[in-house]
Amino acid sequence: MRKTIAALKEAGIEPQPVPTTGPATAAAIARASIAAGADLIIGLGGDGTINEIAAGMVGGAIPLAILPGGTANVLSIETLIGTNTVKAARLLPRRVPRRIAVGRFLAASGESRYFLAMAGIGLDAKVIQGVMPGLKKSTGKFAYWVAGIQQFVRPLDPVLLDGKRYGFVVASRVRNYGGDLELARGASLLSDDFEVVRFHGTNPLYYAFYMSGAIIRQHARLPGVEVMRAARIDFREPGALVQIDGELAGETPASIEIVPDALTLLLPPEFTR
Repeated sequence: MRKTIAALKEAGIEPQPVPTTGPATAAAIARASIAAGADLIIGLGGDGTINEIAAGMVGGAIPLAILPGGTANVLSIETLIGTNTVKAARLLPRRVPRRIAVGRFLAASGESRYFLAMAGIGLDAKVIQGVMPGLKKSTGKFAYWVAGIQQFVRPLDPVLLDGKRYGFVVASRVRNYGGDLELARGASLLSDDFEVVRFHGTNPLYYAFYMSGAIIRQHARLPGVEVMRAARIDFREPGALVQIDGELAGETPASIEIVPDALTLLLPPEFTR
């Protein structure tokens, strides 16, 4: 943290650090900082923390700058910020403002939550549910692999959509998934829709096949994989878990929709070209 603050000061930025005190506190901190006169919010953390900060800023004009500090750092990798926190801080003055759309999860109860990167329904939400916090803290991404392997010892819970049974559906605003794979290769934070990738079937053996294809970026050509674009998806059947930006959000029935012109991000100029 000290090196990051020093790098920001070298770049001509005088930060006023405000640490989060636990889950679901970052949005309130962002709102309070803006109310107190902040003209820039810098979020240092992983995708879940950045998600919370952004939720407190949606609809406003104050820009958000991301600094990587989490396990996967999907947004930082996607936007070419990288994973080196100090380097990203030094280069922050180069970034340019860009107004973007965000996603919104709408539960049947009426609760809603915003997200920047993706919503996953089915398999990956179950993986996140199974991650052991202690193992995640000590090993990072390895904890997700452990939780993922545990899902393949029995049939996956079905995700029912448009009369079909899927094991995994992802509505993404970013190409990369978990920082390692590119599942939604046509997705972009600069567009006003999702790329939706649907994986048919609940037999876990299918997913070894699908993920092998994803590793070589050929999964969209495989039988059982559907790729489409949409601004809203309605999951009317109950029982499937939903994650947004790496955090559990709830379960179906639920809707996932685009909220246009929602947030100003400071982005590297090479990403916006």
